[in-house]
Amino acid sequence: MQRDNEPIVNAPPVVGWTIAALVAIHIARQFLGPDDESQIILLFAFIPARYDPSFAFQSAFPGGIAGDIWTFVTYSALHGDAMHLVVNSVWLLAFGSAVAWRFGGARFLAFAAVTSACGAAMHLLFHYGEPVPMIGASGAISGLTAAAIRFIFEAGGPLGAFRRRGRGAFAVPAVPLIDLVRSQQIMVFVAIWFGINLVYAIGAWSSGGESSIAWEAHIGGFIAGLVLFPLFDPKLPVGFNGLRSA
Repeated sequence: MQRDNEPIVNAPPVVGWTIAALVAIHIARQFLGPDDESQIILLFAFIPARYDPSFAFQSAFPGGIAGDIWTFVTYSALHGDAMHLVVNSVWLLAFGSAVAWRFGGARFLAFAAVTSACGAAMHLLFHYGEPVPMIGASGAISGLTAAAIRFIFEAGGPLGAFRRRGRGAFAVPAVPLIDLVRSQQIMVFVAIWFGINLVYAIGAWSSGGESSIAWEAHIGGFIAGLVLFPLFDPKLPVGFNGLRSA
């Protein structure tokens, strides 16, 4: 008998194609000259100075108003180096897969884009007017992580007790936002996640605000993922429990 069993790291096609696209973009950038790479960063990275009218070099930013909009999302497609890409891809594979199995491809991509934009907005709040570009998919992945913890620890879920087989494991009822504090597993995960980002923040503050980690984007994406999850979560049919009857 074939087991209908899909572990959390068994990536649905949309996650596999997303990672493949990120890898392809990163490889393609390695063949660009310095001038072309600079243009890619100016065109697609998220640069807080772009939104400050008083910035002396506003004319250097291509794309106009459209660029002001799309960079809230497109920065997620760029990565600083191979390790940055690998870490984000592994995290995306683990938590993004659970969300993609639950949401489906279209909702998964829309949710990732929205949480990416929320991560950029939080980064802008803390770094308004600064010319340092931000790149990386961590804002979106933080949002996907927050969405995943709404259901993966529940009974029958991918990491819960009495795990169901197949797609049913990803369709268990999600924890209502107001009840998150009652789940010990969720709160431990959240405490560790915020603790790691607090270390990044303290490191930045101790060095005069300079940090290579955009922890604010992590926070913005994560909070958005927790709050916006119900808007994207597909409604399950009445009486659905993800189980088969003999």
